[in-house]
Amino acid sequence: MPKQMTYCPVCGHNLTTREDGGRIRQACANCGYVHYVNPVPTVGVVIEMDGGIVLIKRNRPPHKGMWALPSGYIEADESAEEGAIREAEEETGLKVEILELATVNSYPEGPPQSGIMIFYRARPVGGELHAGDDADDAQVFLPEDLPLLPFRTHREMIAQWLERRAKAEQGGANGRHVERADFIIRPAELSDAQQIMALLHLIPANRDLERDDWREVFQRFRESAGLEVFVAEARQQPPILIGMVALSIVRGLTEGRGLINDLAVLPTYQRRGVGTALLEAVMRRAERLNLHHLMVNSERADDRAKNFYGRLGFAQDSVMSIKLR
Repeated sequence: MPKQMTYCPVCGHNLTTREDGGRIRQACANCGYVHYVNPVPTVGVVIEMDGGIVLIKRNRPPHKGMWALPSGYIEADESAEEGAIREAEEETGLKVEILELATVNSYPEGPPQSGIMIFYRARPVGGELHAGDDADDAQVFLPEDLPLLPFRTHREMIAQWLERRAKAEQGGANGRHVERADFIIRPAELSDAQQIMALLHLIPANRDLERDDWREVFQRFRESAGLEVFVAEARQQPPILIGMVALSIVRGLTEGRGLINDLAVLPTYQRRGVGTALLEAVMRRAERLNLHHLMVNSERADDRAKNFYGRLGFAQDSVMSIKLR
């Protein structure tokens, strides 16, 4: 959650709140100032070098000691391309040339604040590879040696880069695109916890959860006997999770029911059949468990998600409930 302001930056009066544009925002009753919290623009660079890509080992939080793509904030007086070139040199020592805009992603979940990430492909044109600025180390990693990156947007960028590379190699080998299954559905494992937590952050209803709430989520994932989680894993090295769904199992005296409360797919993998495959896996599991009904918590779904569930046969039936807290 963004840090709350106390005083109006225009007139200095205490800020209150009011509805503006369909949201509750901080505002000043004295001068009319409204405090809008907008995403911060950042850049990331995929530097292609010696058959692989350049990663840096972070020496500051978040994720200190882990590998990531060179990235950072865009300064107010520079373009996105200039920011990418600058960040590449500051963190890797390499002078780079932009090859193309690779993708644009967003991270409303943080950390620590909402942002937009603009990724570029680049190649070295000078300098010498060494760690600098926010890095303890800088190395070239071949595709088969890439580590799992802590930032979701970086993982998605790597996945796209690997997919593009594979397609290029297939095209060079036989002159045509080869259709292939690019993900598998499997039960979640304890080692998936970090990536599952990142996927859960994509669900708008989860963005108001506090640190203690996320600790409880982690504990339920590890210990709850009535909860089964399925994940979609991209067929690549290193493998990344591109989607997840959680099935809660409730058994009464006369029948059993299943509840889907959380389903998330990485934005760059949406509309590729990942969500459908996850739900089909849950439905097959529910049938094997002899559950009589499978329900979806529609309060946590937007209109697009509700339409998606409807196309798969979920009826818009109402369920009586009471909110306890």
